[in-house]
Amino acid sequence: MAKENDFRAELKSQHHFRNSHRPETTESPPPRSLDLLLRRLRAIEAKQNDKFAKIMDAMGEFGTFQRRLVALTFIPSILSAFFMFADLFVFTPQKPYCNTSWILALDPSLSESEQLNLTLPRAPNGSFLTCLMYLPVDWDLETIIEFGLNHTDSCQDGWFYPEVKWRSLINEVCPRTSRVAQPPFYPHRLGRYPAILLSLLELIIFGFGTAFVKSFHQYLFFRFLVSQAVVGYSTSSLSLITEWLVGMHRAHAIILEGCFFAVGVLYLTGLAYNLLHWRLLFLVGGTPAFLLISYIWILPESPRWLMTKGKLEEATQLLCYAAGVNKKTIPLSLLSKLPGKKVAKASILDFYSNKHLCQVALILCSMWFALGCSYYMLSFRMKELGVDIHLTQVIPGIMEVPGRLCCIFLLERFKRKWSLMLTLFQGAFLCFLSLVLPSGEHGHRLNLAASVTLLFLYTSELLPTVLRATGLGLMCLFWAAGGILSLMLVSQSTTILPILLCTISATMALSLCSKLPETQDQPLLDSLEHLPLLTRDLQMKKTQS
Repeated sequence: MAKENDFRAELKSQHHFRNSHRPETTESPPPRSLDLLLRRLRAIEAKQNDKFAKIMDAMGEFGTFQRRLVALTFIPSILSAFFMFADLFVFTPQKPYCNTSWILALDPSLSESEQLNLTLPRAPNGSFLTCLMYLPVDWDLETIIEFGLNHTDSCQDGWFYPEVKWRSLINEVCPRTSRVAQPPFYPHRLGRYPAILLSLLELIIFGFGTAFVKSFHQYLFFRFLVSQAVVGYSTSSLSLITEWLVGMHRAHAIILEGCFFAVGVLYLTGLAYNLLHWRLLFLVGGTPAFLLISYIWILPESPRWLMTKGKLEEATQLLCYAAGVNKKTIPLSLLSKLPGKKVAKASILDFYSNKHLCQVALILCSMWFALGCSYYMLSFRMKELGVDIHLTQVIPGIMEVPGRLCCIFLLERFKRKWSLMLTLFQGAFLCFLSLVLPSGEHGHRLNLAASVTLLFLYTSELLPTVLRATGLGLMCLFWAAGGILSLMLVSQSTTILPILLCTISATMALSLCSKLPETQDQPLLDSLEHLPLLTRDLQMKKTQS
């Protein structure tokens, strides 16, 4: 920063000298060229001082070690999607009727329709009431047929579901609603390696263990912990990939991880179609989770995170090991230049107290909220179309894979910011078209899935290392908040309202994205001290307006 201060002082002295020879006028803001020159100087200096990038270049930007690291994300991504969206099949809409087999003791030859007519009350429209039954009496069958039953109560001996092949959790409870909102998720500060291992352990225990729950409340508790594990793994693995890879290799790895997440939805749908019991779904689908125990010995820590904690020796050993796997050697001259000073501590409160971080976080949170609202609203609308539930998951799952892969082409042509803005524009435009044309939610969700993938990449590069995982967890909270809002709106009787709000949300995300800086070919930030450089564009736009 010494060069920058000298440069600033020189420009200020020249500006003061010129002003001293001019007549007194109203004070004008500094010229835009000054801010532009300072911004370029900072960018050049940041690249020159990015010692970690030079080490990655010497180690091999995408050698065997990095390819193995990317491959380690495949199975957890598939299982994350499986466990996160399992509720779609566990809570399939079914009408529960009280088990009234007591009347069969009077006449075992009664048909199912005769049994229902005699033992279940009817609604005003003539349909049988769910979760209510006539109380058993000590009459013979002829008396019951002649006088009928009058006293009703809730189900006494469980429920049954006529003409239902798939056995869901609703078969074992009698809830008034079949939708369960995903719980909030909280970030962590443990480091990438322990956070990923704890999340995977939680996924194994409570994901696979969901098959053995004995009550609806236990199921909700297990699902809460599974959802927390899924988001904990996602934020930690994304941070690990971001800090180990550089440039387009980082983008390719994150996009590929998103593709395997879509594959997980197909994996879930295929199992749900062939397995006729929800407990079998968790047993069979969760079995591959035990393979993740091996990650204890093969998953690395992030050297960037170690350096921010002042653990220079551990970071150096890890970098040398990775170079050895890649059959490369890192010069000692580069290793000796690594910063060994511990970075100042950071917490989630810095998103409020640090004005530069607050600017970036407010924009990102708004974008995540808008995208979450649009994405889930389109997903819920597809369920309301009356199409088979398996098709509503297979078709988007298949389409999302090429949609996410197309992001690679966009990034090579338009970089991070403009690629994200392009997919957001497409999503907003398609949502607008659906206001006047027949619905095509599959195509809209395809564009939004690409936007989500790019936003994950963009967010991970905008946030500093000390708060990257915490910040991603915070964004997931706003994503979930948008999903909860969409759940409330999609239940409204006005069919045009959800699509209209999808259009507004995507447009809002597009306008907010334009206020953020470009991150491609820029060094990652490690501490909060570098944030003023990142938010220079935001300050310039405010002064210019």
